[in-house]
Amino acid sequence: MIADIFRQFLVLGLISFGGPAAHVGYFHRRFVEELQWLDESEFARLLALTQFLPGPASSQLGFAIGRVRGGVSGAVAAFVAFTLPSFLLMALLGIYATSLPDWLQGGAITGLKWLAVIVVADAVWNMGQRFCARGLTRTIAALVAMLLVLWPVLAGQMLALLVAAAIGWQRLRPEQGVPASGTPVWRRWPLVTFVLLAFVALFPAARGLGLWNDFFAAGSLVFGGGHVVLPLLQELVGPQMSPDQFLTGYAAAQAVPGPMFSLASYLGAVLLPASPWWGALLATLAIFLPGFLLVLGLMEGWQWLSSRPALAGAVAGINAAVVGLLLAALYQPVFVSAVHDLWDLLIVVAGFAVLRSKAVPLWGMVLGMAALGVMTGFL
Repeated sequence: MIADIFRQFLVLGLISFGGPAAHVGYFHRRFVEELQWLDESEFARLLALTQFLPGPASSQLGFAIGRVRGGVSGAVAAFVAFTLPSFLLMALLGIYATSLPDWLQGGAITGLKWLAVIVVADAVWNMGQRFCARGLTRTIAALVAMLLVLWPVLAGQMLALLVAAAIGWQRLRPEQGVPASGTPVWRRWPLVTFVLLAFVALFPAARGLGLWNDFFAAGSLVFGGGHVVLPLLQELVGPQMSPDQFLTGYAAAQAVPGPMFSLASYLGAVLLPASPWWGALLATLAIFLPGFLLVLGLMEGWQWLSSRPALAGAVAGINAAVVGLLLAALYQPVFVSAVHDLWDLLIVVAGFAVLRSKAVPLWGMVLGMAALGVMTGFL
């Protein structure tokens, strides 16, 4: 079973372009619709939990799915498999970026940014159909999207989630509770998790490992997933490298498959040039660990709590707000960073039509868009 979990997440780690918004769509399609490892209500509860915790939201969702399927070993297998491709790509970029020709870097990244718009738009479409079937949920999603386009800050995200939860608590609760998918465990994992969290946070500080401390702090403080962590990392470690170095990693993190938190792999390699692979591994583990420990400690209790009618309504409100969050992310930064003229827009619209038609597999679109970006760079 663990090998199967590893294989399924490794495949997704190789093809999951588009950032956190798209990853949710990939996970739903693979693990709910195709493999049926979870049902709709369980997926929705896990998604709602990851929106309230600091850390990499989509990777936390994958970690939780692995936990449901194969216990703690399954969760670790899901994380390693989903993160491994982006870790290797970003670490190699940090080591060899100065050796790559500009036309290859710029052209391929341009093409993959087009693909990111396509995949995120598809994820918004699919999730909107699932989580915004009622008039009230559609209204919540639209208002959240408008709020975050006009006020794109962390406080706006948290306010939107809290208000949506309150509305759902009052107006979206089901007539009967949603059956919980397991017995809550309150006394085991929460205590172990928070003891580990405190120990891991304090031990490196005592040892003077500044690189670990910076990335552990980023993973502990960031709400909202991949796009939010970028400015925080720029504040924490950006002054230690040139602006061009940081911007190269920023662009690549949005273009490679897998979690955007893999930017830490690139930054760790750049910041520790004497041992770049060790720096990449240390930074990657540090930035992911806090969020995963929180999921491990709170997941089972959340599953039970969210099966209560009032909290089930709150989860419905949160999920509608998540659609709004993804819609706002589709505009800024995904669309704005990729579509600059009519040619870009035509490519994105055509690519979206191809993806919806399922005429070309996703890996084919990855190669095609990257090649098209390189070709466009020569025109």
